[in-house]
Amino acid sequence: MKDEIKKRLKNVLDPELNISIVDLGLIYDIKINKKKEVKIIMTLTTIGCPLFPIIENEVKRSLKDLKLKNLELVLTFDPPWTMDMMSQESKLSLGF
Repeated sequence: MKDEIKKRLKNVLDPELNISIVDLGLIYDIKINKKKEVKIIMTLTTIGCPLFPIIENEVKRSLKDLKLKNLELVLTFDPPWTMDMMSQESKLSLGF
């Protein structure tokens, strides 16, 4: 289940960078219990980024047909996001 969730989240793009939130390293953890309740701990590239509601809606939409009992998105900035968290592919697409 965790792999399927991560696979689907790879299709959720950061609205500004047009890169997957997984490849950007914004997904810190995915926790699933026996009741199929899911908690996704994630961050944003900057504190105060106004795009979280858009990303949150896309995450929920991408996981909708998995019929999860509950989906909770937890936003954290600990640890703070850095470019080191990005996949090599996303770094290359941004010219790093």
